[in-house]
Amino acid sequence: MEIDDLTPAERRVWRAFATGAEVDFRDDGEGTERTVRASVLRALLLNGPREPGEIAAVKVRGALITGALDLRYATVDSVVHLTDCRFTAPPDLTGAHVRYLSLRDSEMPGLSMTRSRIDGSLRLTRCRFDGPVRLDGAQIAGALFLEDVEILPEGGPGPVLQLNQISVDDDLCARGLRARGAVRLDGAGVAGSLDLEDADLSRPGRTVVEAEAVEIGANLLARRLRAEGRIELRGARIPGRVDLLDARLSNPGGTALRISSSVIGEFWLGRGPRVQGMLNLRRAEINQLDLDPAMLPDQVRLLDLTYTFLTPHEPAERRLPMLERDGEGFDPHAYEQLTAAYRRIGDDQAARLVQLAKQRRRRSTLPWYGRVWGRLQDAAVGYGFRPLRAAGWLLSLLAIGSLAFAGHHPPPLKPGEAPEFDPVFYTLDLLLPVISFGQESAFAPTGGYRTLAYVLVVTGWILATTVLAGVTRTVSRQ
Repeated sequence: MEIDDLTPAERRVWRAFATGAEVDFRDDGEGTERTVRASVLRALLLNGPREPGEIAAVKVRGALITGALDLRYATVDSVVHLTDCRFTAPPDLTGAHVRYLSLRDSEMPGLSMTRSRIDGSLRLTRCRFDGPVRLDGAQIAGALFLEDVEILPEGGPGPVLQLNQISVDDDLCARGLRARGAVRLDGAGVAGSLDLEDADLSRPGRTVVEAEAVEIGANLLARRLRAEGRIELRGARIPGRVDLLDARLSNPGGTALRISSSVIGEFWLGRGPRVQGMLNLRRAEINQLDLDPAMLPDQVRLLDLTYTFLTPHEPAERRLPMLERDGEGFDPHAYEQLTAAYRRIGDDQAARLVQLAKQRRRRSTLPWYGRVWGRLQDAAVGYGFRPLRAAGWLLSLLAIGSLAFAGHHPPPLKPGEAPEFDPVFYTLDLLLPVISFGQESAFAPTGGYRTLAYVLVVTGWILATTVLAGVTRTVSRQ
């Protein structure tokens, strides 16, 4: 391209290229005074003039760039700054190899950078897109900046922001991102942190974030995130924390957040409004689960969820509803996990309450005769987790039996050999099946007192076996 073929605005850009000087059109009004053809920029970047000792670069502010900037599979050695510009067609850098690219504060119909390579950082801060942004498969040696980006397409079935299989060697900063459509991150790798704080993502009734098998080297920061639609994080690997404090997650009638089969260092969900939609934590491995019970939705999935620490410390009564909202039925593993978390911090009383709740939930899965026996055990001694209740029952029955038999001595079986009758020890003989005071075998009650004796024997066996089962469970866990 010859310089004689250029407009005055384009000549300014052409002459500034060799020395890397910036050309600012922001005060030049509208129209031809600030219009630069995309073909001119392409010619500069691929074969522009050079000066010895100078670093060539395209640095343009406030230009109107007409036509499509086509750099498909090109190698661009120069730094590119196209700041506060307006593009009439989506730039296409598919498969391109670029040293550094900044398009911040610009407006464009879309952007395609599929499988591109950026030796430095890619900065799209405060850009506005009216169509999809494709960065799938891109390799970025620095950071990716998407802060305060707006992607507001008119419609279309595909994702509005494609970051699947992207590789970022630093942070991916998308704080304040505003997108109306799906954000796809499947298989993405971010060496640093992924920052989605204050982001506003909307795709009601459908998946708004697709991030299966994503690998993040540090943290996923999403405080004050507003998400309408399903967030899919299945199979994620995040050694740091997933921070969802003050977040608003909403997908009524569907799954709001799924992190099943993920491995996470810390998971924080608190201080925000109640999650609208299902929370799926199945098969996830979390070192520290920081979960506010008030944020839990009506439905959760906890099958094979494992965690080491559960914070903040809450009474067992506030944690148990989380287990009872699992619509997949009775899962003993969930109760064991919660029990272990309480025992780890020395709250044995809460651990016993969780185990009691486990037995009661298990009872609902048994046949009728098992449920009857379970109710007897529960009423008697709380499945062995409330031993003081057993002592109360024993003392009450001992008093009843002693008073009854003190007023009516049962006749001896062998009058000449029978010991002196003692109503207290006789009642203890009936209640305690493993201890004998020589009274039960020597006397035989009649009539209604025989029925009373049978009731005391059966009740004693129930109390003894239930307490023994509870002690056995406690010892086996220690």
